[in-house]
Amino acid sequence: MRKFGIFTESPRLTVPVSERDHAEGPATAPITLVEYGDYECPFCGAAYPVVKRLQKSLGKNLRFVFRNFPLTNAHPHALMAAEAAEAAAILGKFWPMHDIIYERQYRITSEALAAWAHELGLDDAKLQEALGHPEIDKRIKEDRSSGIRSGVNGTPTFFINGVRYDGPPDYESLLAALEAQMKEAV
Repeated sequence: MRKFGIFTESPRLTVPVSERDHAEGPATAPITLVEYGDYECPFCGAAYPVVKRLQKSLGKNLRFVFRNFPLTNAHPHALMAAEAAEAAAILGKFWPMHDIIYERQYRITSEALAAWAHELGLDDAKLQEALGHPEIDKRIKEDRSSGIRSGVNGTPTFFINGVRYDGPPDYESLLAALEAQMKEAV
């Protein structure tokens, strides 16, 4: 990246992807796409089907990681949605809850989140117990903190193999960036 005649390095992911992360795709994939996202953000909602399409197109060549970055000042239901997704994670259903929240993002309420969890087969009592788990708040704060340290200041923010992607979040642009990185990785 060139800025005002000075070469600068793109911001990098300060906390590497690890076992603690929510990841889809093989850990051995040549490309890792990390998203810092907010469940109520309309731009994240628009990026959701793009990521799904990229996953389908790239298959085993892509590992997708989601980290929470709720923008609570702008999105009053974002934290509640992140907590619901993390509670579902404790019960082994992070990705189904993640998906249903994005697919129905304009209807997020506490009642809707409970209904969606029930729809996914999560037991109400176990979900309430999971929601009270201190790990949820800790994880969301850790994700947010790692995002801030990595230069995230809005959502969605993507990192491709640890380097922030500053291009448009449409399918063609992201696919081109991912494929270029895949060629470098080989």
